[in-house]
Amino acid sequence: QVQLVESGGGLVQPGGSLRLSCTTSGFQFSLLPMGWYRQAPGKQRELVVSIKGDSNTEREARAYEPAKGRFTMSRDNAKNTVYLQIDNLKSEDTARYYCKVLTGPNSVYWGPGTQVTVSS
Repeated sequence: QVQLVESGGGLVQPGGSLRLSCTTSGFQFSLLPMGWYRQAPGKQRELVVSIKGDSNTEREARAYEPAKGRFTMSRDNAKNTVYLQIDNLKSEDTARYYCKVLTGPNSVYWGPGTQVTVSS
């Protein structure tokens, strides 16, 4: 059974940093790309950053230009976990953050998400 569980969200002041984690089980983690998405109230869920299965090199999603330079994704294949480091947080980063994996053509799995609120 595929499971993804995000953690690490919280309330942070503008300019602060957070490190989110997504711990997974039930699939061959090291072989598959993973993605972090976010959804703000009243907005569609959007891709923030993704990472290849066989590399620890982050690849920032082109779909979200403002994330460049502030969002860094990494993975630990020994722990079946991906991470999202967010620096210089801004109020517009307030959203629920989700990780996602696609294990097959019609098999998409999401975690329940973790809330990030940026406010002074």
